[in-house]
Amino acid sequence: MSGAVQVQGEVGDGRARHPILVAVAISCYVLAVIAGMFYLVSRLGTMPQILLWVVHGVLVTALIRKLGARESSAGAALFIVLTSAMCVYVASVARDDLTLLQRGNQITATVVEEWRDPAQGRKGRDYNYELERQDGTKVPGSPLKSTSDSFDVGQTITVIEDPKGELRPQTPGHADATGDALGAGALALAGIGAVAWMTWRGSDAAKRRDDGKPSAGVRKAYKVVTRNHTTVQEQEQKLREALRTYPADRRGYIKVPPEHYPDISQQRAARIAWEMGLRAEAFGNRGSWRFGETVVEEVPHE
Repeated sequence: MSGAVQVQGEVGDGRARHPILVAVAISCYVLAVIAGMFYLVSRLGTMPQILLWVVHGVLVTALIRKLGARESSAGAALFIVLTSAMCVYVASVARDDLTLLQRGNQITATVVEEWRDPAQGRKGRDYNYELERQDGTKVPGSPLKSTSDSFDVGQTITVIEDPKGELRPQTPGHADATGDALGAGALALAGIGAVAWMTWRGSDAAKRRDDGKPSAGVRKAYKVVTRNHTTVQEQEQKLREALRTYPADRRGYIKVPPEHYPDISQQRAARIAWEMGLRAEAFGNRGSWRFGETVVEEVPHE
């Protein structure tokens, strides 16, 4: 798998040099995992499946970081893993419904027994119905299941039974794989969409890192509106004064608007903060520069 996204085209900050190719490779990997887990879901126990999904999440996180948006990689990887797992589950339901439609027999059966699942916390208690054919023989397979009290004992209903007894009997209206197949496809597309979104985020983040400053348009607009014609040295002195006087928030960060210092890069601001005993935060700034004595991820300074 690592060969599919070989990082031979990386730049110094760990970002892939060809993010579109990396995104395509990650998307193919995600689809391959969905197909593989769809094949293994009926052959592996719960714990092995959980372990495989955890490994998948770790690998996806590492791969997405190559797109450049490092601060969002864990959340995106979690979303991809969850949508992939849901896709596999829904696709498995669709496969069972399609199998039942293909090899099942439509019969008339009588409800001979009814009971509900035992209470398990807040989990819904489904209704179970034991069925018999008209000749008195038991309908093969597990009991018919419903989320509501749909039938009564002695009632005659039409169901599709599995001659092999491997699949649960269902009424013709519920044995429809179309909706589940569309749902599985939508979940797979959502996972691929997350990869595309991270590619865009990584590209945008890369531009900010390469420039290290507010965009040229923001700098120009700020200077025109505020008539700010200060020099770089004056802006650096103003930043030092802000770091000395601005109060820290409840998390210990000093927030500084970067547009007030249009000619100073974030790396240069990190250097100034370092000289004053502070560190620049690279994670989750949301339009502000944040400085503190300890940070989650430090901005490399000049």
